[in-house]
Amino acid sequence: MEKKKFYITTPIYYPSDNLHIGHSYCTVATDTMARYKRLTGYDVLFLTGADEHGQKIEEKAKAAGVSPQQYVDKIVASFQSLWQLLNISNDRFIRTTDDYHVESVKKIFKALYDKGDIYKGAYKGKYCTPCESFWTESQLVDGKCPDCGRPVVDAEEEAYFFRLSKYAGKILALYDEHPEFLTPQSRVNEMKAFISQGLEDLCVSRTSFSWGVPVEFDPKHVVYVWVDALSNYITALGYGNGRYNDFQKYWPADVHFVGKEIVRFHSIIWPAMLMALDLPLPKRVYGHGWLLLDGGKMSKSKGNVVDPVFLCQRYGVDAIRFFLLRAFPFGSDGVFSNEALITTINSDLANDLGNLVSRTVSMVEKYFAGQLPVHRAAEPIDEELMSLVRGLPEAYAAQMEAFAFQNALGEIFRVVSRANKYIDETTPWILAKDEGKKSRLAAVMYNLLEAIRVCAILLAPFMPDSSEKMLDQIGAEAAERTWESAQKPCALRDDVAVKKGGTLFPRIDMAKELAEEGFPAIVGPDLASRNKIEVQNMAFKTVGVLNQAGVMTAVTTDHPVSLIQSLPLCAGLAVKSGLSLEEGYKAITIHPAIICGVDHRVGSLEVGKDADIAIFTGNPMEVFTRTLYTIIDGQVVYEAGREQERFSGRRDS
Repeated sequence: MEKKKFYITTPIYYPSDNLHIGHSYCTVATDTMARYKRLTGYDVLFLTGADEHGQKIEEKAKAAGVSPQQYVDKIVASFQSLWQLLNISNDRFIRTTDDYHVESVKKIFKALYDKGDIYKGAYKGKYCTPCESFWTESQLVDGKCPDCGRPVVDAEEEAYFFRLSKYAGKILALYDEHPEFLTPQSRVNEMKAFISQGLEDLCVSRTSFSWGVPVEFDPKHVVYVWVDALSNYITALGYGNGRYNDFQKYWPADVHFVGKEIVRFHSIIWPAMLMALDLPLPKRVYGHGWLLLDGGKMSKSKGNVVDPVFLCQRYGVDAIRFFLLRAFPFGSDGVFSNEALITTINSDLANDLGNLVSRTVSMVEKYFAGQLPVHRAAEPIDEELMSLVRGLPEAYAAQMEAFAFQNALGEIFRVVSRANKYIDETTPWILAKDEGKKSRLAAVMYNLLEAIRVCAILLAPFMPDSSEKMLDQIGAEAAERTWESAQKPCALRDDVAVKKGGTLFPRIDMAKELAEEGFPAIVGPDLASRNKIEVQNMAFKTVGVLNQAGVMTAVTTDHPVSLIQSLPLCAGLAVKSGLSLEEGYKAITIHPAIICGVDHRVGSLEVGKDADIAIFTGNPMEVFTRTLYTIIDGQVVYEAGREQERFSGRRDS
């Protein structure tokens, strides 16, 4: 019997710099869904890649003294290295510089031109270089780019346009007739509001730079952004080229996972292009939320990013994969903090799951020399746990099909929690003292191993390596690790033999971890190049670098630097009267923030006479650390020992 097909994609990421945890969030979610579908028997094609053309790349390459191709080659190699580190199981990786993609884009552009859906005109308006987006005056927010908030410039040049306005009615009808096409529902409301403002034709070529796919019939033009980038989803299947022959097999895509900032392009421009080409539309576009730092979206250009390589090396790949999908609902924004990460690892993985596996395997080894006897004695108390185990695959699948990864994990951890409670209820250590209760003890141990087995199978899409380690420890054979076996009650063989392994998820000492000097809580290993504070009009060469624990370490620089990142979560910075911060950063203020679901808001603070600068950093216990610095001869001097002085939101001295 032929397997059902499932085609899933991430966006193709822009190689202007290395990727951050926000990109990893989308890719881990996509990988998890792809693994789940493979687990349940689908023939899956999982695509990711890199969007490598554009003016910004050309400018960055020039500044670096290399060709655009050399520039993107280096960064794209880091993309692929990161996906390998994160255990991403993509089947294909497309680059928009690949010959076969370039061939297809030329054909697609010509087809749209021949049909009359692309025409030549002239563009005059506002342009955001970082976003590579054109805007009308009315679309600007405070005169700046509505997407990134940065300045725009006047632009005027000859260009080709795609008749996007022609498809406004059809796009609105798509939303109404196929409500499943775009989710969550909030994204539909946003797109309808955008279209209602008046959908303008889309600029699809440029003449002011050359790093792009050339328009064959007008070579001074290069194809601009979205015709090039969006087409990857079909060119990677072989549409318009001879590299692959999978278009008929896998298209239309089952789902495009994209960040909410590019929903507009995927739910308006992309279906309009496909309509113009008379091609089927993707079945679904899902616009997930952002990971935020201090209320703002992570951005490579802003410098407020979290380095996934550092996190994986410090805490383990599976722990990071788990955290990303456990801590935040996929469709909503989530605030990243190191406290939340460590709390999740300690609570869910170390205390609950890891402890369950360790205790169970240890007891089987201790009480039965590692192998269960065949004879077991059931009791009514077993039923609550085992009924949860039997119902888990169905409850889990319902959440996975809705891309509700947090809820799917919640279903698994309901069973984990109940299994831990079951140990306390059945007291195996007391049963073990009575030889006449060996059969009863064997039943308790079997039920725990079976619960772990089913949970481990369902955790495989989230934590593939840890899942295998759990199944190894409980002695599950290959046939007992399948989706089908998870749906069968008590599929674990009666005389199973366990084999204790190493600690799956070591517990982390949060206080020690966050207090470690130089710990890159916000920006990863290159902390010294970011998160710096300069008092204006003072050309000192030593600046303070703030870590999550509120400790500033001195970093010497060759040139004065500026504050290029907002303060950490629940933090404030106060500056002595007469000194000032850069525009946009207020002194004598504690910024409100949400940590571990708690909204922390505190009042104003002021700097004492003994210091010029004070840093205030909060923790989930709503206790603040005060660290004082004095500027002496152009240097920020850290007053040792003061970082331990604590006070709650008010300061009396």
